[in-house]
Amino acid sequence: MSSRPPLHLHVPEPSARPGNLTDFSYLHLSEAGAVRRPPVDTSHFDTQDLAYDLIRVLDPEGKAVGPWAPDVSQDQLRRGLRAMMKTRIFDARMLVAQRQKKISFYMQCLGEEAIAVAHAQALEPGDMCFPTYRQQGLLLSRDDIAMSELMCQLMSNERDPLKGRQLPVMYSYKRAGFFSISGNLATQFIQAVGWAMASAIKGDTRIASGWIGDGATAEADFHTALTFAHVYRAPVILNVVNNQWAISTFQAIAGGESTTFAARGVGCGIASLRVDGNDFLAVLSASRWAAERARSNLGPTLIEWVTYRAGAHSTSDDPSKYRPADDWQRFPLGDPVQRLQQHLVSIGAWSEQEHQQVQAELEAEVAAAQKEAESHGTMLDGHIPNAATMFEDVYAEMPEHLRRQLQELGA
Repeated sequence: MSSRPPLHLHVPEPSARPGNLTDFSYLHLSEAGAVRRPPVDTSHFDTQDLAYDLIRVLDPEGKAVGPWAPDVSQDQLRRGLRAMMKTRIFDARMLVAQRQKKISFYMQCLGEEAIAVAHAQALEPGDMCFPTYRQQGLLLSRDDIAMSELMCQLMSNERDPLKGRQLPVMYSYKRAGFFSISGNLATQFIQAVGWAMASAIKGDTRIASGWIGDGATAEADFHTALTFAHVYRAPVILNVVNNQWAISTFQAIAGGESTTFAARGVGCGIASLRVDGNDFLAVLSASRWAAERARSNLGPTLIEWVTYRAGAHSTSDDPSKYRPADDWQRFPLGDPVQRLQQHLVSIGAWSEQEHQQVQAELEAEVAAAQKEAESHGTMLDGHIPNAATMFEDVYAEMPEHLRRQLQELGA
């Protein structure tokens, strides 16, 4: 008879449930400025420690310290702060609009604004992003995308550029390098790698940036994307946004308990970084580093952005059922908006008075955009695209069987 103990499975659990205080010691933080910055042409072997450490630039006093502190103008930082503030205000108003039944569904990026906004500053015109539904900052940081147009897409009204064919928040902007968002998890990773490979095959200069959440790293497309990116040295940045929660499932269920998501990149032969996603300067610096590698034919970079989903997963979710209500206030990496604000104040490029003034200006700007969008209809009044539009934009010339169906519809 065997003396061995019976086998058992390990099922990861979050560090706290509702009613308790979260212990964030599992995050394995590094001091600001303490992590080394290797040359851009380093091999993936030389990034092993960077996949476990945490690249940070802003210290507790808001000073930029260490080798990753980027060379960036005050004007660029001010624009970044404004874009983050605008994104947060946009999110708040659209959340209210959903509760008013003007739109059917919404997903905030509350607490994650720095990642998309700073990353956008490291890209160039013509580069292509393959985002998830929490990278609205890529669009809201631009001057050529009207907020009212985004809102029309959310409301599926007569001015919806996608004609009601996509769920709300699943934008598509070819002119802005923003690939159509997919509701299927992880598809955008392999698409980003494929697009980047095509750019290299054509001898182009444009790179791709793919996005995924921590939970979606458990999907097969994640691993396939890493294999192709490594083998063909695709000019792509592979972004893993680790916001600690995939709906109600803690990040450890996807494999982030005893290792990091960045470490998976090193194991696949890809240079990898683990970065403070709530540190605007760290995000900008790491994004520039990865973009330069891609443009220099040095291959892909995988970046794990450590952040926290401050709000619900979507308007269909109630996070109070599975995590402590004050988690975000206790998150050790803080609020990305407040941290960049503190830095700008410390260098004399911002003030509390200006912050309040900009807040009011952006509130008015977003409110005006919402008024414009609602003039074209909301989910409440039924001003939606004509049913005949479902037959359009599929074929260059509509085939006969669709013509018959269109006639039968009588639209």
